[in-house]
Amino acid sequence: MEISASWASLIVASKLLFSLSINLRKQESQLSLSRLFLFYSDPYLNTDAGTMSPFEHGEVFVLDDGGEVDLDLGNYERFLDITLTRDNNITTGKIYQSVINKERKGDYLGRTVQVVPHITDAIQDWIERVARIPVDGKEGPADVCVIELGGTIGDIESMPFIEALGQFSYRVGAGNFCLIHVSLVPVLNVVGEQKTKPTQHSVRGLRSLGLMPDILACRSATELDENVKAKLSQFCHVPIGNIISLYDVPNIWRVPLLLKDQKAHNAILKVLNLHSVEPALGEWTSRARLCDMLREPVRIAMVGKYTGLQDSYLSVMKALLHASVACHRKLLVDWVPSSDLEDATAKENPKAYQAAWMLLKGADGVLVPGGFGDRGVQGKILAAKYAREKKIPYLGICLGMQIAVIEFARSILQLQDANSTEFDPNTQNPCVIFMPEGSKTHMGGTMRLGTRRTYFHVADCISAKLYGNKSFIDERHRHRYEVNPKMVKQLEAAGLSFTGKDESGERMEIVELPGHPFFVGVQFHPEFKSRPGKPSALFLGLIAAACKQLLGKRVKTPVISNGTVTKPPYRHPDKPAKWQVDVIYSNGNGVHC
Repeated sequence: MEISASWASLIVASKLLFSLSINLRKQESQLSLSRLFLFYSDPYLNTDAGTMSPFEHGEVFVLDDGGEVDLDLGNYERFLDITLTRDNNITTGKIYQSVINKERKGDYLGRTVQVVPHITDAIQDWIERVARIPVDGKEGPADVCVIELGGTIGDIESMPFIEALGQFSYRVGAGNFCLIHVSLVPVLNVVGEQKTKPTQHSVRGLRSLGLMPDILACRSATELDENVKAKLSQFCHVPIGNIISLYDVPNIWRVPLLLKDQKAHNAILKVLNLHSVEPALGEWTSRARLCDMLREPVRIAMVGKYTGLQDSYLSVMKALLHASVACHRKLLVDWVPSSDLEDATAKENPKAYQAAWMLLKGADGVLVPGGFGDRGVQGKILAAKYAREKKIPYLGICLGMQIAVIEFARSILQLQDANSTEFDPNTQNPCVIFMPEGSKTHMGGTMRLGTRRTYFHVADCISAKLYGNKSFIDERHRHRYEVNPKMVKQLEAAGLSFTGKDESGERMEIVELPGHPFFVGVQFHPEFKSRPGKPSALFLGLIAAACKQLLGKRVKTPVISNGTVTKPPYRHPDKPAKWQVDVIYSNGNGVHC
């Protein structure tokens, strides 16, 4: 079969297995991949993830077009270095909403609207429509469409999707549809035996619903024994060569290498009747090895309110990892619940209070991420004050920028009641206010969302130099409060510098503290565009400053020749950094290291 003539769908129920598509994408062949992600990990009626608590579903990932989606799409963007849209995320709410809207308009001509065929047809139509939209910046439709169907076989919520994909596989025919079933093979710690029963039962349930897996991806703590593979092959009717072992590895970047070693790409291409190609993963291999070899630590205090669930800050964690690897440092993150830094905790729980402050004082750098609500805000303000006074590298994101401004107003301007109207609507000194265009009646999709342009108003500043001395940058936003433009002159007269603003010049985007080694706050979310090997400029600055590799404003710009970095931008004054000269590190905004 000619590649350009194929219509293929891979149903992947694990973000780890999805990284296999990297193997195909890195080839010099004509095979191109578009990715349609049918996210259904926890089927819900919400239209999107925008109104969900981070404690329930982890962070809300924001796309260029303002789509608020599950954190899994962030994993896909990072691994594949692509740009997705809100249409790459299907939820039950979106499907039912589209069907009901059609019914209200009379599109069904008086027919009884049912799950089958109307809901199932809507799912298939969505897949075929979005699959033709490229996500890798190239022209024309792709050859392979990757779909993730999350959740667990047997869930009531996922039944319409299972039925739709069963119909879809029958309609497109053999050779155009490959089903990969991801299942757990638990290991009993007492005897160390790998149990296949959960996989056998899930495959039986899948077959009863009309879907037959072509490949089994078995998640286990250890590599599958050959006799276990043979047993799974016999009872699940899957060739032993199509049973992939997904066992624990030192870092997630080794997963594509693990799949390549087991020839998983050959198994998929064979099912789809596509020519076999050998993945070129030299750069990826070097990065994975480098990550394993790092020993010298850099310690970052993450001060937030959702520290009980690390997935609440997943993109921030990944951005820190990308930057620390680029700086050849082993990342150590200390999770500091912001409320534990407050005076009230000192009285109620002295041990938690002392532990939180010990972590903060032992950090090489401080990061305060975004958030909503007033719980723990005072602790974040104290963290910003500590970093400012002790000249500890500080990065504040979204709310982290706003509280840095509030702290400065209280400490330097002596405005003790300075606050955000989000926390104190009646404050006499509102440093942060509700945006005029925001909605106070509807929560979902009403924030300032997606990619927005920021213009640098101060050329000689750390952030501008980190971004390669560009005049403007494009970063993703998610907020409904902003720094009060009426207080900007007063704050700048006291020493703050608002180095970046929006196109109107009235909305503050970047704030810095001149004379501080690294004290930067940004209204946008730079973590959403960070990639392995292409770290976010500001995260790179934070880690470099924490490692004493950022020498004030002397931020060096690397010499690029034919796509190769010939001179590293950051060097310790006494000890040269060990850089890979054949790898470009960039976040897409012109910064390399």
